[in-house]
Amino acid sequence: MSIRLGMQAKLYYGAAGATATTELTNTKDVTLNLETGESDVTTRGNQGWRATIATLKNGSVEFETVWDTEDAGFTAIKDAYFNNTPIALAILDGEGGSGLDADFAVTNFTRNEPLEEAITVNVTVKPTYSTRAPTWVDGGGS
Repeated sequence: MSIRLGMQAKLYYGAAGATATTELTNTKDVTLNLETGESDVTTRGNQGWRATIATLKNGSVEFETVWDTEDAGFTAIKDAYFNNTPIALAILDGEGGSGLDADFAVTNFTRNEPLEEAITVNVTVKPTYSTRAPTWVDGGGS
């Protein structure tokens, strides 16, 4: 059994259209949400049981980043939000690991200003219209 800690995971960013290769180190508490839509295919032949098949996959990523205007990764995320441009992200369970690789739209960029803490931003990204479809990477991890 190979247990991974969240601090071992990696979040990479880069230009849309290619796999992200630059680590986004200015992040906390990354959450990769994966869901599948459903279609009801119940028939009389199901003997009173509802039957469902999976349809389209849906993904989103939520993370917190420190507001640091001199950090290139922060600036890339901020610019993708304000310019409505896609950004490549790879959310992996470690260097060379497994996870989602896609071009994303930044759909949430909420700034938090707690009195005694650093200013942070809650970010949500979702796969977007792109020349490359989202891909699940099955790497070996480190």
